[in-house]
Amino acid sequence: MKFLEYTPLDRLNDFLSRVNFGERTIKGCLEAYSCKHTGTDKKLSLSLEHEILDYLGKSSDTDSSSPAEYLLSRSSRKTLIYLVLTLYHLYPDYDFSLVKAHQFFTEESWDSFKQIFETYMLEASKEWIEANGGNSLLEALYKALDEVVRLSECEIYSYNPDCDVDPFLEKGSIWSFNFFFYNRKLKRVVSFRFCCISNLMADGFLDDLCYEDDGEIFDGMDM
Repeated sequence: MKFLEYTPLDRLNDFLSRVNFGERTIKGCLEAYSCKHTGTDKKLSLSLEHEILDYLGKSSDTDSSSPAEYLLSRSSRKTLIYLVLTLYHLYPDYDFSLVKAHQFFTEESWDSFKQIFETYMLEASKEWIEANGGNSLLEALYKALDEVVRLSECEIYSYNPDCDVDPFLEKGSIWSFNFFFYNRKLKRVVSFRFCCISNLMADGFLDDLCYEDDGEIFDGMDM
């Protein structure tokens, strides 16, 4: 996997790096990668493939919706490996289990992504129009993604792991979403992470407040 630089993504990243609304901040990041193996990718890819085959060998699932049924398809395994390799490049110090990761990936449509984006990024979209005018933030995002991965040919996936195993989750996070736009023909994937952070929690203000309140409770007690 090789990181790819695209000016249209850079412009959006500059805006989404920190949209501050006082008590909370909305952040986002777009990163493009080529799915051609580089460096340790080939070794890691083989390791992930072996993990799948080992899982399939031990699995007795016959349900068509089970992980085993999905992973029987070589094409599905290859897609999942590319998505997990992207996760490794985003968070190189985190150990992702491919079989477990499968349970956290959900295939989406542009319409389902659009609904989430327009709901949660409404305030950021207003800021974008005030700062840039012209097209909406969603339109600018669509144009940039289309230039990089040709959206009409893309498969879209959301990644929603459990909170205790989510490397994307930041301190003070109110909500967060992780999407991957994968073009099989171009062998290219774009990750898009966006979240809302409580500035009070992120800055430790609430922790300090709770500590002070606890102190006041014990001030009047004989210890």
